Formats: sequence, C-alpha cells, structure tokens
Amino acid sequence: MSDSLKKQPLYIMMLSLHGLIRGHDLELGRDADTGGQITYVIELAQALGRSPDIDRVDLVTRLVEDPSISKDYAQPEESLGSKGRIIRLPFGPRRYLQKELFWSHLDLMVDKCLNWMREQDRLPDLIHSHYADAGYVGLQLSKLLGIPLAHTGHSLGRCKKARLMAAGRKEQALDKQFNFPKRIEAEEAVLAGASILVTSTRQEANDQYGLYDNFRPKIAAVIPPGIDLSRFSPPPRAFTAHHVQAMVDRFLQDHEKPIILTICRPDARKNLHRLITAYGTSKQLQDMSNLVIIAGNRDNVLKMGEDEQAVLSNLLFSIDEHDLYGRVAIPKHHTNDDIPELYRLAAKRRGVFVNPALTEPFGLTLIEAAASGLPIIATEDGGPTDIIANCQNGLLVNPMDPDDIARTLLMALSNRAQWKKWSKNGINGVKRHYSWDAHVKKYLKQLYHTLRRERKQIRRNSLLFQHQGESAPPFNQHVLVSDIDNTLLGDRKSLSSLVEWIRQQSRAMAFGIATGRSLDSALQTLKEWKVPTPDLLITSVGSEIHYGNTLQPDLSWNHHIRFKWRRCAIEEALQGLSGLRPQPEANQREFKLSYYMNHNEPGLIEEIKKILKNLNLHANLIHSHGEFLDILPVRASKGQAIRYLAYKWGLPLQNFLVSGDSGNDTEMLIGDTLGIVVGNYSPELHRLKGQTQIYFARHHYAAGILEGLAHYGFIDTDKYPSLLEYTHD
Repeated sequence: MSDSLKKQPLYIMMLSLHGLIRGHDLELGRDADTGGQITYVIELAQALGRSPDIDRVDLVTRLVEDPSISKDYAQPEESLGSKGRIIRLPFGPRRYLQKELFWSHLDLMVDKCLNWMREQDRLPDLIHSHYADAGYVGLQLSKLLGIPLAHTGHSLGRCKKARLMAAGRKEQALDKQFNFPKRIEAEEAVLAGASILVTSTRQEANDQYGLYDNFRPKIAAVIPPGIDLSRFSPPPRAFTAHHVQAMVDRFLQDHEKPIILTICRPDARKNLHRLITAYGTSKQLQDMSNLVIIAGNRDNVLKMGEDEQAVLSNLLFSIDEHDLYGRVAIPKHHTNDDIPELYRLAAKRRGVFVNPALTEPFGLTLIEAAASGLPIIATEDGGPTDIIANCQNGLLVNPMDPDDIARTLLMALSNRAQWKKWSKNGINGVKRHYSWDAHVKKYLKQLYHTLRRERKQIRRNSLLFQHQGESAPPFNQHVLVSDIDNTLLGDRKSLSSLVEWIRQQSRAMAFGIATGRSLDSALQTLKEWKVPTPDLLITSVGSEIHYGNTLQPDLSWNHHIRFKWRRCAIEEALQGLSGLRPQPEANQREFKLSYYMNHNEPGLIEEIKKILKNLNLHANLIHSHGEFLDILPVRASKGQAIRYLAYKWGLPLQNFLVSGDSGNDTEMLIGDTLGIVVGNYSPELHRLKGQTQIYFARHHYAAGILEGLAHYGFIDTDKYPSLLEYTHD
C-alpha cells in the first residue's frame, strides 16, 4: 500500500448472499429475503463504481439453479457498469433457499470465495459483508487473507427476537424457525472482528448494536444509505395516469380519497396486521382515506412459503373481518418500475406513506416516499427517528398500539397546510441527506481512515503468500491430512495398511498431519508408531506449519497469525481462574496456550471470553474432548492453516482429504474439503452428521481413514485387495 492511499484506486468486494440479486428488474417483495437490502447493495455497488477513487467493485452472491426462478440467477457473472460486477458462486443445494437454511452451508461458501479470489489478479482492499450470513463468510475470509472487513447488519437477530417475543411468540419456536442462536453468535463474532461497522443511524449503532457484547462504538460509522433520485421524484403538475392507477383503483369504491400507502415484504416483522387493525377499527379513517398495501407478489397464497402464507392469510382474513372491501387495495403483482409511480400516485392524492414495522434498522422506503413528496408515518424504532429528524416530514408511532397508529394517521391527513410543509421538507431533506453521492463520499472517507490506521497490518499481510525461500512442497494432486491421536493412531494393523498405501501413492497423494501436539511431540509419537515423516506438518492446533523431512517452517504463517496476539497478557488474565489448569510446559508454544478444563464448571468458556473481551484481548478458543482448551491467535486453527496452504500453493480445497475425531478438527472438516470422521469420534462432532462432503466412517482409527478414502474413490480394491476389509463392515 503506497503512502498516499488515494493515489491507488480501491478494489471492494461486497458479500450479500440471500434473496435474489440481479442488476435489472429487481423482484422486490417476492419473498421475505428479497427486499430493501437487495436495492441497497445493487445501488451501492453502482454508486461506488462511479467514483474515480474506485478501481473495481465485485458483488458476490449465491448462484441459484432453480426452474421456479429466472435463469438470470444462474449466470456466474453479470455486469453492473464499467467497474462493477455481480459474481455468483454455488454453495449448498442448487435450488433457491430461505436464508434461515443457509447456516450449514456457509463454510462451503467461504471456500468457494477463497478459490475464486485465488484466480483474480489482485486481492480486495476491503470486504464489505451485508447481513449476518455474509458477515460470517466475510469474517473467515478477512481472518485468512488479512483484509479489513466492513459490515452492515441490515437487521439484527437480538432486536428481531426481542420484538417477536414481545408480540407473544415463544422463544423455542423462534429459535427453531429463525436459527437465532447461530445468527446471534455470528453477529457477535463479526462485531469482534470487523474494522468498520456501517450503520444508517446513530440510534441503530447505540441502541441496537449496543445490545451485543462485542459492539465497539469506535468502529461504528453512521452513513445513511442513498436512493436513486432519478427514479424517485414528486408527481408533475400535469400528472399522467400510469397503469398502477388502474392496478389500485379496481379495488376501491371512491378513487379520489387520500391514499395510506405501505410497501414491504410479507413478513411478520412488518406488522401489517396492526396497520389493518388500526384502519379497520377507525370509521373516521375509513371515511377519510383508502388503504393500499403492496406486500410482495403472489399467484396463489396457498403455494407461498409458510411465513408469507401466514402473513397474507391474516391480512385477507382481517380485511374480511372488518368488512373493508372497497376501501383496501392489495394487488397481487407489481414490478420494481411500479414503485416510484405508486409513491407519486399517493402524493398526488395527498396521502401518506406508513411503515409500522416492529423493527426498522433504516427504512429505505421512507426516503423513497419522502423524495416523491409523500409525508411519512413510521415506527418509533430505529432509522425512522433519524429520517424524520433530518427531513421534518412526518410523525413517529408506537408500532404495538393500533390506536396510536390510527390517531397519528388521522392527524396527518386532516391538516392540509401541515401536509404541504411535510411534502416539501421531505423532498429537500432527501436531497440534502440521502443521495448516493453523499453516501459514497462519507463511505470512502471512513474507508481511507481505516486503511491508514491498519497500514502496518496491510503491509505485513502483503508478505502472506510469498514463498520466503521455501521450496514447493510435494502437493502434486491431493493431500491427505489427518489428526494424530485417536484418528491416525490407535490400531497398529490398520495403520500399517494405511502407511503402505500412502507410500504407494506418494506421487499422486501427499501426506500431512494436523495435530494439537507440538512439533517435537508429534514427530516422536509418529516415530514410535513407525509412521514416516509427513510431507506437511500442521502442529500445535494449527499455530505452526512445517514442510517435509527438513521441517522447514512457514514463516509467512507466523507473520499472519501474530495479528492482535498478546500471549503473556492472556496467560496473566487467566491465571488462577477456577476450573482451569495449565497443561505442562512442553505443551505451551509461542502461539498456543493449553489448559485442562474442569467439565464440572458450566459456563467456563463464556466466562473466559468475557474476561478476554473486557481486557481487549483477542484469541481463538478451541475446546476438545470435553476437557482440553487451547487458546490461539484469532487467525490460527487447523482449518485456517489448511485454507492458507490451499491458497498459497494453488491447490483446490476439494483436493484436501482431512480426517479427525474431535472438536479441534471441526474447522478443517467443514467447507469444501473432503472430510472423514473416524468411527471412534467424540460427541462434539455429531452435529456435523448430514453435512455435505463429510463422511462418517464405521471403522475406528486408521481403518476409518481407509474406509473414507474408499468412499471418496481413492482406493481401488481390485488393485489393493488387502484393503477390502476396510471398505465394508
């Protein structure tokens, strides 16, 4: 990185994984995953691409091959202008998935991204992740490649869960439906590891992110999103009828009444049932206005997803319950191009836009409506508080109180002079505060500040993949990497067979070990069991890498994992902690602290995390066999070491066959590697059952490895008949 950062245009990689993302005809409202976030990431990528300070913007998302959706989403690449691209990478099933079903596939996406990045001509200067799922992927890439991470949450698990529980939902059912434990865990990790947290409002930063243990106010940058002002503008004096007028008016008895307009996904969090209740229980509001609800697209409610079906069914039942026929319009279909016209139609009829959502981190529709000259009534949660404070164009309501919603709507529609003032204020306020040009200016200012702050680290990471005098390891085609204790070792007969097979495959298959043992201990143990020196040695739970008979250390790896590592401070912080006892000195290393844990001390891991956080100490805690705890640098683990090697030496991760038996093997088993779990595995690995590319062997120890090799097609029993006993029960 040069001393003058601004002289080198930047390369930004954005990650937004769920929903349906393309550069044209956005299918907003198709489902709960295709909403404002999609608009945000597309328009941000395009706006950044217009800046002279940007060299390239790649928006990376999921490739989907599903006959029920457009083939556009199966295209590996799509242009977003001269500097921008949408890159689609496959992970998980080919079909379209709801975001709550992503979590078991995200490690595969990490590896797909890593492989794709290896093929590019340069690494990004910044990774910017959007939502918790992309945050998880972005954090792993950031740790491995040493690239600063920016994150935008869009919606936060703790806030959504709290609001839904306040609305009467049960915690256990919510956790099962929305995978909140995994999501919140990922959000906490991202907040601990990100360099920049892009928030839309100060309230979002302080009150919403403030609910998280790992929130650091100093990294929060308040940068309100922009909108495309060429699309959203007030209705002209000579307003020409658009087909949306017919689309709406066919539902309504009196077309000339002011319109209460809402546009959102059919999502319970959007709180549409309370809006219907507010309107349906106010005769005065019904006499004064029509209600227009644009809640996604549908052909048949009964064929929609369970959540969307429930929301829309409740809406339709409520319309019937309150006998609102002729007063409520709820069209089945609309396009993205219809949205600006809907705002203009409502503004022409002197209506208002309402957003009664339970939680609203920002509220993109609010500034779209404001730019169209439409006053807004919005939830008192999150972004609307800042938008109305900046634009002075509407009122806030309690989203839990239908009476408050109704009273506020009546107030807004009854005062003509106030309506005109709000309309004018909104138009001017959006131009002043919410243009994309203003957003990009603040965004780049924050980015340059971060890159300058982390310049030393960036320079250090420029050494990461240099071969510092190292001769190329014998990674010819494939690498078998095994844990030692209770995986490779345990049965001498099957081990002898495996070693003989490895020798015979030496030209096509390199052999490596990944162990919690130190280098000396590993070599001594392998010698005792008559295992030849491996081609690759990942020792001390992934904190050290050596090559071959010369035991050549990988110095670049040492540089990389030194990031934020304060070994002495961590050791001092945990000294004397009840339930924690240091292992012998022989097990302690420069980048590893090892302890015995008392399994009768529940919550000990969480207590350790809290202690380290309070002291601003960063570490990776690896718990295995129910009694061992290894504390490593945040960038060190067996899994990270294998991914580093794949990137450095240009070998696809699918060419790594990895075998293990315990929790400290988890990271190398998941993702795009070919995993083998031996039959005598520890209970902590049971949760990996059913994941793609992880084979659970029936045989134990080396016999289980041989069984796994046969499963993946690496053992030909016709050629090696002596191994037949290890391929079947």
